[in-house]
Amino acid sequence: MQQMPALKRVARKLEPLAWIGPAMVLIAVVVVWPVIEMIRSSFLKISRFGVVQGSNGTGNYAKLFDEADFGGVMIRSVIWVVAVVALTVLISLGLAQLFNQRFPGRRVTRWALIAPWAASVVMTSIMFKWMLDPEVGLINMIRRDLGLIDALGGADADPLGAASTAMPWLIAVAVFVSVPFTTYALLAGLATIPAEVYEAARVDGASRWRTYWSVTLPLLRPALTVAALINVMNVFNNFPIIWVMTHGQPGYSTATSTIFMFILKGSDIGESAAMSVVNFGMVIVLVAIFLKVTNWKTEVPR
Repeated sequence: MQQMPALKRVARKLEPLAWIGPAMVLIAVVVVWPVIEMIRSSFLKISRFGVVQGSNGTGNYAKLFDEADFGGVMIRSVIWVVAVVALTVLISLGLAQLFNQRFPGRRVTRWALIAPWAASVVMTSIMFKWMLDPEVGLINMIRRDLGLIDALGGADADPLGAASTAMPWLIAVAVFVSVPFTTYALLAGLATIPAEVYEAARVDGASRWRTYWSVTLPLLRPALTVAALINVMNVFNNFPIIWVMTHGQPGYSTATSTIFMFILKGSDIGESAAMSVVNFGMVIVLVAIFLKVTNWKTEVPR
């Protein structure tokens, strides 16, 4: 009889496992196990057909770091993330502020903003690739109608055929896809700011710009931090846009680390796994730098 209270106490302590247990199992299967396998594979010698041929030590990493294009790919990956996230946040801040105002047709424009986000990224990339086609693309036709053909390289110029023109277009498409989510995240943040705060700022004689800089942005920081952080991870790991539009070509001039990893898979799975580990580490570093720069632990003034 004395054991019953003890068993009840143990059962009560274990009760939370019934709620968090499935989530923990899901995280272990979907996140932890693939990471462990990825790291393990990076130290194996694996044929292009997926047959494990034994341990390879750090040979995969040595081969990866000796790749002539490795340095350029990693630098391009950082530029890609910084450019896309920075432009996305700046544009989304303006759109969120606009859509937070009352004006005729606001509901329709908000719905229209969802379209790039709701559409398949692959479909969006294919659409832009067609628009940029040097022969039948819509953008080339507009250039011709505006008399800009010669100024922009001639009728046969391919905007996706050179890194100098392809990378800006790739960044533009990535921003186009990323803006809707970021704008809605910031809109949600704006909705949490009390109207009394703005009223107090008006009473104090603060200008509209001063109010936005000293009131809106500080109170919007939690939503802005979350939106930007999600964008950093999504953009770094983005695959469809670059692969569909350029395949990382010409050469590796438009390839990021994710594209480079996929290309390596066709010739050396072990080296590709090593690139995956480097990618994983780089994401952690970028996120850590971002959180450090944004001082995310600092208390937001109220």
